[in-house]
Amino acid sequence: MSQQNVGHVVDRLLKDEELRLRFAVDPLEAISELHVHGFELTSDEIDVFVRSGAHVWFCEKQTFAGQVH
Repeated sequence: MSQQNVGHVVDRLLKDEELRLRFAVDPLEAISELHVHGFELTSDEIDVFVRSGAHVWFCEKQTFAGQVH
């Protein structure tokens, strides 16, 4: 179940600009808000999101070895 919640949080961060902005200002608060709405994450998963940095979620397209991701 946790892997599914991680996927949902990733999707929300990539698709929801307002959430990304809140995450940039206060990552822990943004993740906590998602937790309240049913996206339960382990403490390790929360730590990874918080440590990921906001810049990760604002990249629209990146090119790696000639491929667009």
